[in-house]
Amino acid sequence: MSTSKILLVCAIGSTLLVGCAKKPRGNGNEPAFLPSSTPKPAPQVPPRVDTPVDQELRRSAAAELTRAFASADPVVRANTTEATQRGLGPMGADRIRLALDDKAPLVRFSGAMAAGTLKLAEVRPKLLSLVNDPSPTVQVGVRYALHMLGEFRYSHDLEAFAQHTDPRVRANTVLALGLLGDQSAIKILRVLERDPNPAVRLQALEALYRLGDESALEKLVTGTISKYVDDQIICLLALSGRKDGRVARVLEGKLTDDYPEVSLAAARSLAVVGSDAGMGVGLKFATSREARQRGMAAMVLGEIGRPDAQPHLERLLRDNDQAVRLAAAAAILRLRQA
Repeated sequence: MSTSKILLVCAIGSTLLVGCAKKPRGNGNEPAFLPSSTPKPAPQVPPRVDTPVDQELRRSAAAELTRAFASADPVVRANTTEATQRGLGPMGADRIRLALDDKAPLVRFSGAMAAGTLKLAEVRPKLLSLVNDPSPTVQVGVRYALHMLGEFRYSHDLEAFAQHTDPRVRANTVLALGLLGDQSAIKILRVLERDPNPAVRLQALEALYRLGDESALEKLVTGTISKYVDDQIICLLALSGRKDGRVARVLEGKLTDDYPEVSLAAARSLAVVGSDAGMGVGLKFATSREARQRGMAAMVLGEIGRPDAQPHLERLLRDNDQAVRLAAAAAILRLRQA
């Protein structure tokens, strides 16, 4: 997630940013559903400038994805598969098909999730051949994809995977259940909301929120003031799980957080729900000394989709950090003409 999520990463909604330090902050006891004070002014959003999408830049971005997919690192290949899904959509079907044949379970799982999200009917035979894949995580992704393609005979297996001994399998099962949008999953998710593993619990909250659970919304908003920075990021990104006007004030209030990653997560979620209020944050950290912040900034700009961000993304596409280049490539491919 974004994102996500898929690789049990810090930033839900995307697998492009892997790993987070548990950074404590505050006392974690502040009661809030909505912020009680007026937030500091966020970095200014520049006026929109109508500019054409540079097709040569798009070709360069697509070439970066091709290079990244050839990486020897399975995490990079998995992230590239998700970036392909987000940036190219169905036009990236050939690469997603290759991901399903990858030797690394992580990449096969990412390919299955992408195939399901894009509803790529042409890979149904391949998905069926992976139903009994040696990796339980891949089996979860395959069942998600088949369900999205209208093949429901394996969907009930997700209930068993939700009880798997490996918390990574449970978390990815929760991810799949939330994305399927099936209200019957709520009963399973309520159990997993009390899982001993914190990543599973937070994933369950996001899934419940996607399915319309009001108590999950309140818990996620409370989580945005957790004493742990990575928990805040997860909760902020989870709030983009559905369009709900009530969360805009929460997200806008975090645009000026003391931790840049928190501000960037809030900016990205605002973009997902349809606001470019965080564009100033994205532009500010596009020149950060920290690669992780530059990568998150690229994601913000891509989620907003304004073509006038191209000069900034073009620079990030030449970044010396591969994860930043990958984020920039996905962002460029998502830019929308006014």
